[in-house]
Amino acid sequence: MKKIDGFAEKYDMDVIADVQTTDLRLIAENTSDRIHVYSQHMDAIPVGRGMGTILPEAVKATGAVGVMLNHAEKKLTLEEIKATIARADEVGLATIVCADSVEEVAAVAKMGPNLIVAEPTDLIGTGQTSDANYVIQTIEQVRAINPDIMVLQGAGISNGQDVYNTIKLGAQATGSTSGIIKAADPYAMVEEMLYSLRKAWDELHK
Repeated sequence: MKKIDGFAEKYDMDVIADVQTTDLRLIAENTSDRIHVYSQHMDAIPVGRGMGTILPEAVKATGAVGVMLNHAEKKLTLEEIKATIARADEVGLATIVCADSVEEVAAVAKMGPNLIVAEPTDLIGTGQTSDANYVIQTIEQVRAINPDIMVLQGAGISNGQDVYNTIKLGAQATGSTSGIIKAADPYAMVEEMLYSLRKAWDELHK
């Protein structure tokens, strides 16, 4: 993660790292403010009983700054998403919420998370990115509901060109897991992706 921290500084951008619960404090204490450490999940429970669940106050105490919710591998109901966003707001954690369809993106946007990850579940890990219509439509849906919510486009991002294309379509961020982990040189791929994001962003905001 320290190498990624260096890339973030080099290209003058912030990077969100979705970290498993047991590593939150380790990453948070050993990276700069350029790395925004988020928990991969959190439960909407109050202080008290809750064996085996993840308490919002405990996530906050690790030094993490936010939480990801409703990933395809950890789906929540809309009611659970709403309740967990409320708890995150209560303890001062930012929220990223994953959403699959255009309809789910719109439903989540009405709950006011800080960032939405729009990604069709069936494209995750395939190397095939969302088509332009999906990217544009989900961004427009969110902006119409709450323009303060950032829109990240995920699913199938495998290289720098995918990142470049996605940002040029209007996404404010993008992300990747398998595209990095499966690369011959994962750190080189991270740098390629960050370079491409910087390039696309600068071209759009001249």
